[in-house]
Amino acid sequence: MSGHVRQGQTVQAGRLIGWLAALVVLWSPATARAETLAGTPEVRAAFVSLVSGVYQLNAEIGYSANDETAAALRDGVKLSYDIEVSVTQGRRFWLDAQVVAVNLNRELSYHSVSERFVVSDPLNEGDPQSFASLAEALQAIGRVKDWPILVAAQVPAEECSVNLRSSVRRGRLTGSLRVLMFWSDDWLLRSEWYSWSLPR
Repeated sequence: MSGHVRQGQTVQAGRLIGWLAALVVLWSPATARAETLAGTPEVRAAFVSLVSGVYQLNAEIGYSANDETAAALRDGVKLSYDIEVSVTQGRRFWLDAQVVAVNLNRELSYHSVSERFVVSDPLNEGDPQSFASLAEALQAIGRVKDWPILVAAQVPAEECSVNLRSSVRRGRLTGSLRVLMFWSDDWLLRSEWYSWSLPR
């Protein structure tokens, strides 16, 4: 009796080891790449212009075009490039008051048939743009031009500040990667806040 029990335990242990080995194979390299993408975003320049009663934001943000990012995209990982903007009114003896907060969300993916990097941008009326290289795609994502963020009538009389921050997070996954990467939902790279006074 004990011999049959030991044999059953040995078979179960062998199956478990086999499943673990298969999982390790599936995990590498696509999942590992998504976890090790390097390069914190950098806000290089930003300003707002008042055009016909509307404040429009222009910015230049640097994103890292490294081999790990390119490989992860080719493996099916989608990346979201987000920009957070808030306009705040400073208060001397209390926390700053928020006048407005807006977000811009762009998504980067790789089209394996055309072998091009595809950018989905709501500022481009939803029409995807494709690029031959990752560097070109990230240059387009990092450029913000004439984005309306605030109506002049919303601005209080007191001095206000514009605050901008950019982040990169893992976007939607293919079905197989979604199963493997359920424990890594908190992957995020984020820049420092870039702030300046709102012009009048």
